[in-house]
Amino acid sequence: MVDYPRNTQAETMVSTQIKPRGIYDGEVLKVMERIPRHLFISGKSRDIAYGDYPVSIGHAQTISQPYIVAYMTQALHLRGDERVLEIGTGSGYQTAILAELCKEVYTVEIIEVLLKQARRLLDALGYSNIRFLHADGSMGWREFAPYDRIIVTAAAPVMPAAIKMQLKDNGIMVIPVGDYKKYQDLLVVRKIGNRFQTEESIGCRFVPLVESKKN
Repeated sequence: MVDYPRNTQAETMVSTQIKPRGIYDGEVLKVMERIPRHLFISGKSRDIAYGDYPVSIGHAQTISQPYIVAYMTQALHLRGDERVLEIGTGSGYQTAILAELCKEVYTVEIIEVLLKQARRLLDALGYSNIRFLHADGSMGWREFAPYDRIIVTAAAPVMPAAIKMQLKDNGIMVIPVGDYKKYQDLLVVRKIGNRFQTEESIGCRFVPLVESKKN
């Protein structure tokens, strides 16, 4: 866990945007009160960084609304010993939250400049439990599969089979599925033996999952 100074803007963000919407996981709340979200959004004011909305990070990508970050993280039910696959490193903000709450994070990003920026920042902050891969996220990261948890931070029209098959038995995956031009359904998927139990949770809107032109 990185030792951050007190962050009153992050504390206000949690108390006004996240707790009132029903996020109850105390560890998620504590981490989001500490992590300096503004560091992950270059060229923007601190007020914008902590606002109740997604923010552009360039390259047609965004850092998700704080509530959505909290909701998806809570849905993973992390207890500290999990290996988590993250599809879509983006700014690295969600990556940092995962790194605080689990054993290891394996994060995949197809936009190389974003991956380099996120890795540089996360390394500078002192995280040592994150592995980075520049690749097509729709294919997951087979080398270290299966994973206890998988989180996908971009919308797929259907659940990518390659990612789905990298989930460990009794594992949980959170993924937005649907037309990226419209609202998507945030799905919580649990693998039970050879079966996948899928639950629709809330509506959401994410940028599309970018796939390699080679696929």
